[in-house]
Amino acid sequence: MTLRNLLVLAIALTAFTGCKRDTPPSKPANTGYSVQTWVLPAEAGSMAPDLLTAPGGRVLLSWINRTQGRRNALQFASYTEATGWQSQPRTVAVGNALLANAADTPHLLATPDGALWMQWLQTQPDSPSGYDTVLARSKDGGMNWDQITRVNSDGKPAEHGFAALWPNGSNSAGIAWLDGRDQEAMGEGSEAHHTMGAMQLRSNLFTLDLQRGTDAVVDARTCDCCQTAVAMTAKGPLLAWRDRSEDEVRDIALARFENNAWTAPKPVHADGWKVESCPVAGPALAASGDSAVVLWYSEAGGTPHLQLARSNDAGDSFLAPVTVEAGAHVLGRSAVGIDAKQVWVAWLREDAHGQTLQLARYTRDLSKRLQTFAVAKLGARGMASGYPKLAVDAGGVWLAWTDVVDGVAHLKGARVAH
Repeated sequence: MTLRNLLVLAIALTAFTGCKRDTPPSKPANTGYSVQTWVLPAEAGSMAPDLLTAPGGRVLLSWINRTQGRRNALQFASYTEATGWQSQPRTVAVGNALLANAADTPHLLATPDGALWMQWLQTQPDSPSGYDTVLARSKDGGMNWDQITRVNSDGKPAEHGFAALWPNGSNSAGIAWLDGRDQEAMGEGSEAHHTMGAMQLRSNLFTLDLQRGTDAVVDARTCDCCQTAVAMTAKGPLLAWRDRSEDEVRDIALARFENNAWTAPKPVHADGWKVESCPVAGPALAASGDSAVVLWYSEAGGTPHLQLARSNDAGDSFLAPVTVEAGAHVLGRSAVGIDAKQVWVAWLREDAHGQTLQLARYTRDLSKRLQTFAVAKLGARGMASGYPKLAVDAGGVWLAWTDVVDGVAHLKGARVAH
C-alpha cells in the first residue's frame, strides 16, 4: 500500500469562530465529566487535524484546507477558554505540492522558547509516487514561517512520512519519520509497489535556524505506512512505531533517546500479529514523568482489538495490556492522553449503523475504567473520518476529528471537562 492510495477527497466546512457550548448532557453519578461541543475555525474543505496543548493555557489546532479548484493550504489556529479563538486562522504553506492525506497528517510543536514548528508532506515534481517530509518554524508565534527544509536529505524518489515531533531542549526540535530510500519501486503512479528493501525509521535534530544534525537509523525495518508517536518522559523522548519482522510479524516497538543516542528497539507486548500488508494503524503514546501509556490496534488471535499498556519507568518496561474494546467493529484509529488523575483513550468504531467516536477514562494504573462516553455519531464511513486527535490539560481533554455529512466533510471538536 502506498500513501497516495490513502488520499481523502476534498471536503467542506462552514467556518465560524468562538466556542459554542451546547447544553451539557446529564452527568452520571460520581463521574463529574461531560461532553460539550467545541466549534472549530476550519473553512470548507478542511481535513487532517492535529491538536496539542501549549504554554499559557493555549490549545493549538492545525489542518489542511482542501477545497476543489484551490491549492491546498496548511493552516493553524490558537484557542484559550478565556478568549476563544485568537483572530483568524494563519496559513503556514500553500501549494499543489502540499500533500493532503487522512492517515499521514501534519504535526505542530511548541517549544519552550515560544517558537512553533510544523511538519508536513510535499510531493516530488519529478516522481509520480515520491514525496518528502518538510519542516518549518516560526519565531514569532506563527505570524511568519520564514524557513522550510526537507527533513530527509537523500533526494530519492521515495516515500518519506509518518513523522513525530518533540522538543529538544528549549529552542530546538527532534523529528522521527518513516524513510523509504532503500526501497525499490516497480510500476508507475498508483500501480507502483515496493519489491526490494525495507522502510526505515530515521530521526534527526534541528536547531532553531533549521540546521540539521546527523541522521540516526532507529529501526532498519518497519511497517510501511503506520503512524509513529513520541512523548516526553522524565528520562527523555520515548518513540513508538509498528515494527516489521522478516516473517511479517508487525507488533509495536519502542526506543528512548538518551545520552544522544537511541536505545535498542524492544516490543511493548509480544502480540505476534502476522499480517502481509500494512494495516495503517500506528500506536498512540502519552507520558507524564516516569509514567507512559501506549495504545495500539492488533488482530492477533483473529479478532480486532485495542490494547492499552502502562510503564512506570519511562518506557523501560510495560505491564500486561488491558483490552479497551474488541470485535469486528473496532477500527485501528485511536488517541491517548494522561494527566495527574487519569488516562484518556479515544477511538473510532464502525458497525451497520455507522461510525461512533468513543472516549474512556481510566485510573492511572489502568486497573479500572472510570467512565465511557459516546462523543459523536459520525456520518463518515471508512477512512473518510481520518484519525481522531486528543489533547489533555488540567481541566479535561480536547478532541478533534473529521466527519462527513451529505458527502461533505467537516472538522468537528469537543471539550470533555467538569
